Amino acid sequence: MAEQIIKAEYSEVMQKSYIDYAMSVICARALPDIRDGLKPVQRRVLYAMNELGLKFDKPHRKSARIVGDTMGKYHPHGDSSIYEALVVMEQDFKKGMALVDGHGNFGSIEGDGAAAMRYTEAKLKKFTQDVYLSDLDKNVIDFIPNFDETEKEPEVLPVRVPNILINGAEGIAVGMTTNIPPHNLAEVIDAEKYYMDHPRASIEDLMQFIQGPDFPTGGIVINKKDLASIYTNGTGKIKLRGKVEFEKGKRGTRDKLVITEIPYTMIGANISKFLSDVVSLIENKKTTDIVDISNESSKEGIRIVLELKKNADIDRLKNLLYKKTKLEDTFGVNMLAVVNGRPETLSLRRILEEHTKFHYEINTRKYTTLLHKLYEQKEVKEGLIQACDSIDLIIEIIRGSKSLNDVKRCLTHGTTDRIQFKSKESKEQASQLHFTERQASAILELRLYRLIGLEILALKKEYEEIRKKIAEYEDILNNPKSMKKVIKKDLDKIRKEYVLERRTVVEDGKEAVYEEDPIKEQRVYFVMDRFGYSKTFDQNTFHRNEETILKEYKYVIPCLNTDKLCFFTDIGMMHQLDVIKIPGGRLRDKGTPIDNLCKYDSSKETIITCIPSKELSSVKLLFITQHSMAKLVDGTEFLMSKRTVSATKLSEDDKLFCIRLIKQALDDQTIILETGQGYFLRFPLKMIPSKKRGAIGVRGMKLAENDEIRGVYLPIEDGQDSIDYKGKTLEFHRLKLASRDGKGSKVRR
Repeated sequence: MAEQIIKAEYSEVMQKSYIDYAMSVICARALPDIRDGLKPVQRRVLYAMNELGLKFDKPHRKSARIVGDTMGKYHPHGDSSIYEALVVMEQDFKKGMALVDGHGNFGSIEGDGAAAMRYTEAKLKKFTQDVYLSDLDKNVIDFIPNFDETEKEPEVLPVRVPNILINGAEGIAVGMTTNIPPHNLAEVIDAEKYYMDHPRASIEDLMQFIQGPDFPTGGIVINKKDLASIYTNGTGKIKLRGKVEFEKGKRGTRDKLVITEIPYTMIGANISKFLSDVVSLIENKKTTDIVDISNESSKEGIRIVLELKKNADIDRLKNLLYKKTKLEDTFGVNMLAVVNGRPETLSLRRILEEHTKFHYEINTRKYTTLLHKLYEQKEVKEGLIQACDSIDLIIEIIRGSKSLNDVKRCLTHGTTDRIQFKSKESKEQASQLHFTERQASAILELRLYRLIGLEILALKKEYEEIRKKIAEYEDILNNPKSMKKVIKKDLDKIRKEYVLERRTVVEDGKEAVYEEDPIKEQRVYFVMDRFGYSKTFDQNTFHRNEETILKEYKYVIPCLNTDKLCFFTDIGMMHQLDVIKIPGGRLRDKGTPIDNLCKYDSSKETIITCIPSKELSSVKLLFITQHSMAKLVDGTEFLMSKRTVSATKLSEDDKLFCIRLIKQALDDQTIILETGQGYFLRFPLKMIPSKKRGAIGVRGMKLAENDEIRGVYLPIEDGQDSIDYKGKTLEFHRLKLASRDGKGSKVRR
């Protein structure tokens, strides 16, 4: 066959491929289906468990077996994602109603991961079996081929409650996300029943039953007034708070603030983040009311204890925790789900509408299937009853025939050619028989004991019961009111058996108001050693240990605790840090790495000077690079709110050598530049021009090949007339006063 080249526009091919990929992620992985509220991986895990026979009253099986069956038969993706879905469905602190009964370590509310799948075991919960997986054998949903068409899997599960509300959902697709909070089972069922009677119900009507989200971690929703808008639009923000209780200290013990419930968003690593945030509040002296903090949480529930000083201001401390920690947080709602193969953002009413429609559909299919089976049973019972009345004739037919086919033809069509009868009357009666194929088979399988009189009466009784059921099912299918009654009865049964008390309080809470105490201004000393460990000393500590401190630390800078420190680095960056955020310390404390306090990265840059920001308003900064580029910059250019900025522009391969403060007038000042090869250049400081922060500057001195600046001296600023150079005193006034950009003089021993 000749090669055929197909020409295509590249952009169109890419666009189509990307759209196909995006829709695959959206519909086949990341978003739940509105009907059963499950993502594909969750649906497949539950179905695989059902197929393995892991009923609630059966023993647990290894999670690895469940994951293996799910991956091999239905979900051809990584085992870790399948196991994670299994784990989440077991965690009752994440789900409104847990769907899996786990045995072993399935993780904790504090963020501990589950044990490996080879160690844990699982089975279905009774709730899952009754509400999510019942009636699969009654043709209530469609089955589709699996990924390699060797198995069949359900398109959706016949879930009889709005699972998307009860258990919520979260997922990140391509260009869209879903985040639906969990709700209370009883409230959702009551709302669905009300919607069935009032299909035009407003959001306000439905919210008579659904107060708001019901998170498994409890807590408090404090913006009740916004819920109607969130449920109408399908998007919005829910403000959550943890529950804080005050415990009066008994004799010899301190008063305590105890956190017994946390916001849903604090699950996992955010609990330890909360603890560290509280510690930071104490270290930064935002509060002095907390003496100690401990996490006493257990399987019984959350218990985070804050021990308090005597006469602590409880209300103020609560407001501080709400404002400065995750104890008050926001849950972003985005009720996005797949509806008829397309992602849609749904209102509360639309969710109930779609699930009610689905509930009607599965019940219609269920009773249609049951009715069809009853019709078959009725047909068989009618045949057996008729056969009992003519049993002698049927026995004669059987004894007079030579094959089973001859008997069946006689029973169904009255064909008597190949059968020997005892009399013409029997033959004539046999020719009038017209049983159906199904009736004929049942007659031939009839056991003789069924001919006992009582058995015949029982057979007629069964027949009457079947007729009654047929009438009942026909009424359900043909009468919408009867169908509604059946669905409501089913929902009431689920509600009665599985109802849980509401855990989350919904109210319009007061805004947490916290005003920080003004910082009492005092003089401190910032110190940093050559390894970058930093801290501050109060004046008393510094003066008592001044000699030791000056000897051990590379930088010792007096400043105010209300000031900022500006760190200039050799790559031309400036990092700002509030002095108040630098932890204080005692003399022998190691201190905190400066990398942890600001965006300074010690692996890429080196601090060359540190200047308190209050000194910048009245000075000029002299910049000198290793390649001898020089400029003066007004200090006010560095008075800014940004924490990290570029302090200067550098040529390729150049680095800042030093930054010096110029506090006095330039007219009478000179500057001396020293190079590594021993050249010195002395010239008036005013010859260095003032430039902007983003300028490179001008050349201060001509350098020989491979030479660089090694020293910068300002006699008037430093109050220094000479230096010790190679064991001899070098007096600055003996150096010839030259001009900028000269080569300078070589100083020998």
